[in-house]
Amino acid sequence: MKFFPFFRKNIGIDLGTSNSLIYLDKRGIVVNEPSVVAVNVKTNQILAVGEDARKMLGRTPVHVNVIRPLVNGVISDFEMTQEILRSFLRKIDNRAMLANYHKAVIGVPSDLTEVERKSVEDVVRGAGVFQAYIVEEPLAAALGARLPIDEPSANMIVDIGGGTTEIAIISMAGTVKARSLKVAGDKLNDDIMRFIRDEFQLAIGEPTAEELKMAIGSALPLAQKLEMTIRGRDLTTGLPKEIIVRDTQIRAAIAKSLKIIVDNIKEVIEISPPELVGDILHKGVYLCGGGSLLKGFDQLIARDLAVSVSVVDDPLTCVVRGTGIIVENLSKYLRILNSPLTPRDIKL
Repeated sequence: MKFFPFFRKNIGIDLGTSNSLIYLDKRGIVVNEPSVVAVNVKTNQILAVGEDARKMLGRTPVHVNVIRPLVNGVISDFEMTQEILRSFLRKIDNRAMLANYHKAVIGVPSDLTEVERKSVEDVVRGAGVFQAYIVEEPLAAALGARLPIDEPSANMIVDIGGGTTEIAIISMAGTVKARSLKVAGDKLNDDIMRFIRDEFQLAIGEPTAEELKMAIGSALPLAQKLEMTIRGRDLTTGLPKEIIVRDTQIRAAIAKSLKIIVDNIKEVIEISPPELVGDILHKGVYLCGGGSLLKGFDQLIARDLAVSVSVVDDPLTCVVRGTGIIVENLSKYLRILNSPLTPRDIKL
């Protein structure tokens, strides 16, 4: 079977809980938007997708729902996920038919079941891609970070996303030990919202919690004290209220979740082959994903693990860059794809 050149657009997709990114073959990252969709529940009309929909969070009338159709890296709303992806593919080239997209490599959490993986493939095909293939996110992240995954030595990567934290030790282009946690960026936001509610009797939304985390959140005490003014609803009076939150309070709010992540990194190392543990001591641990940007988190992990820890270049995009490397070199990375892909498929 032959395809015309215009039909041979290959893409890499990072379908994340918080953000979705698309890498277009030979062009690089062309889409980087929140995985959010706004729907009119009366007419079932899609009102906004991506950044425009994210701005509506907590600010919509009764008949408008703002939906995040991926929860902990798993598709919870098939149709809305498909609509989001279809909208993003149109943004790449509004003049082109969706069927122009030939092959897609999609990064997914390492602990997805076969049914959940099949759901991801079906969503991508339903959005207009001819063939869809799956790769585990830690492998894609390691590729995107330009780690030497083909060598017989350990590459330990921790991808802290919105819905999941992926911890993996990779050697010889395969995962030796891995663990996927449902404790990541969204859980930290929930911790902050709960702390503000319990400590100040103030209700705030997820966007405010995210802003607090990014602006004054940290894993270790900072040299400079930070504080931020926020507004919300007083749970006692029901009226608007303004308070000042300090960095020490945010640190206390997220400390338990950060400890869970660090403890799981330790446990993955503990169950790994001794030779690979020696490699980790020599090469260190690599962090990526939005959670890796939390102030002092790399230092906290380094202190507790007694190994060097570094944040990769451009940590927010390393998974999608890894899928892009795969789609541009399918024959080379054939063995790391979870989907049945034959050399004949590559030639199509």
